[in-house]
Amino acid sequence: MVGTLRTAVYIDGFNLYHRALRNTKYKWLNLKDLATHCLGPENEVVLLKYFTARVSGRKDPDQPRRQEIYLKALRTIPNLSIYFGRFLTKTKMRPLVNPQPGCTKYAEFFDTEEKGSDVNLAVHMLHDGWKNLYDVAVVITKDTDLIEPIRIVIDDLKKPVILFCPDNDAPKGLKDVVSYVRHVTPQRLSVCQFPDVIVCKQGNRITKPDTW
Repeated sequence: MVGTLRTAVYIDGFNLYHRALRNTKYKWLNLKDLATHCLGPENEVVLLKYFTARVSGRKDPDQPRRQEIYLKALRTIPNLSIYFGRFLTKTKMRPLVNPQPGCTKYAEFFDTEEKGSDVNLAVHMLHDGWKNLYDVAVVITKDTDLIEPIRIVIDDLKKPVILFCPDNDAPKGLKDVVSYVRHVTPQRLSVCQFPDVIVCKQGNRITKPDTW
């Protein structure tokens, strides 16, 4: 029977971008289309939650503008919500592998981490499960920090969790705990793109950035 399983989709935006979208032409991705394309006809996507952080533009000054355009495109998807963590940048010192004689043995570099998105995703998935807002959960990630919340949803809430792995190499810990795995392949990404120009209900137009 079509659409009998209420399905909630939780997207680790940082993981999806770096594992599946970076250096590709598929960044203009419709997340609802991706979910329905990877699921069976018995699944009805009733909510999508996208977890990300606002980029700084330190390396690419135009990146925040492009990200905001994409977020506007995502907001045209019914039942999709966006939740923000943050990027934390700090300097670190690490020893060089092959230091030159008479030169420093260490290198100082910027280290940028996304903070909060994995915790936010886990909390929302558990909270929505306890409220019985879904029958099936989908998680798009490779983050093994999510193993324990996924296990709780499956073992304690008795709800299946499907992993959409952003590449073809799902971590063993995640594979062992989830109900089953689907892979976000380039072929799936290619058929799940927004149109180059999205016309909103109010008549506003959202145009795909020329470069990304």
